[in-house]
Amino acid sequence: MGLGLSGCGVVDTLRSGPVPDSGRAAPAPAVAAAPTTQRLPGMAGGQSADALDTTSAAERTAALATPPVGGAVLGKVRVSLGNPAETGFWLQGGLVTAAGKGRVTAASGQSVAVDLRPGVGAAQLSLPAFRALGLGLTDLPEVTVIAE
Repeated sequence: MGLGLSGCGVVDTLRSGPVPDSGRAAPAPAVAAAPTTQRLPGMAGGQSADALDTTSAAERTAALATPPVGGAVLGKVRVSLGNPAETGFWLQGGLVTAAGKGRVTAASGQSVAVDLRPGVGAAQLSLPAFRALGLGLTDLPEVTVIAE
């Protein structure tokens, strides 16, 4: 019956007492470099919503002033904030099957004219549209989507 013990040399060293001091100082602990901030492509890097929203006051007024026109209700959908680098008033998602003009109405009754963009998966709403509707940028509000 052979039981092998790995590390027998360690056990022998422990039995024989402490290792004599070699007279050299212990190496200094390595100083960790300060972490660098990494940014993903297309990320704003902490800019404010005001800085990212490049729509003019006239564009905002026009999007809000456009009276609701009859159209096909595509449905209600929860929206997240879309890419803030993409300008204009738009909604993109699987609910939209063809590009065109439309309108998005929030639960508050506030509505905004948008370009409807076909997409896959969850719906995204542009930064200017989020702001025009008075929605919190981190919220996932439910909106009604109407195609004109």
